[in-house]
Amino acid sequence: MASTVSVGFDRNKVTPLWKERQFISVRPVEFAGHGSYRNSAYRSRRTNQVARCEPSESIAKRLFDIAAAGSALLFLAPLLITIAIIIKATSPGPVFFTQYRYGYRNRFFKIYKFRSMRTDAGDKRGIQQTVEGDARVTRIGKLLRKTSLDEIPQLINVLKGDMSLVGPRPHVPGMLAANVLYEDLVPYYFTRHSARPGITGLAQVSGCRGSTVEAPRAISRIDYDLEYIEKWSMRMDIMIIVQTVRREFLSGNAF
Repeated sequence: MASTVSVGFDRNKVTPLWKERQFISVRPVEFAGHGSYRNSAYRSRRTNQVARCEPSESIAKRLFDIAAAGSALLFLAPLLITIAIIIKATSPGPVFFTQYRYGYRNRFFKIYKFRSMRTDAGDKRGIQQTVEGDARVTRIGKLLRKTSLDEIPQLINVLKGDMSLVGPRPHVPGMLAANVLYEDLVPYYFTRHSARPGITGLAQVSGCRGSTVEAPRAISRIDYDLEYIEKWSMRMDIMIIVQTVRREFLSGNAF
């Protein structure tokens, strides 16, 4: 059984992410002792420097998102229509699954995904995480999730400006990690929302995709998100996209 870790902090002392702010600071606190991915790198990170301009402030990143997402939707249109027909024909319910997630600067937005679960067994709030062999997943849903094709409709979110191609993955409000609220486990959790959420991200291509039941793995995921924000570049975005295609779409590592 995974151990439960709880970290308390004074919510009244949390610095808000003001819209006018042009720069972000590196992680505000030291959080060591869990022996997870890259914790040693985190503990040695510079603490008094100001990070570069936020990814969401980059015009080049936004133009790249629009061009790439629009081109991908046009190119994949026949496949997307085919998937929609199969979903509709094989199980009752809508083609798309929609859910409100945390977005840029903690604003909520509606995310789009191909529905991969039975409507009578789905968890609209997203608190119950999907596990391997989950009985709620439909037959076509298993294939969609394994190849990550269920994520493709999020290209619509990218065009709308809710998301970027690359960034921290958007979480549902109230998401649990190690059986506690994520923000209680990781006191710097909301700093990840200083960038637009992404269809993929550094955490996902670094092996931190999946369950957040284990505290070290859940903490590492946030550390990777903040490392991405601190070190972001267009070159990094392209590398993450290439790795995502190879790891997720071609190898089928998801479930």
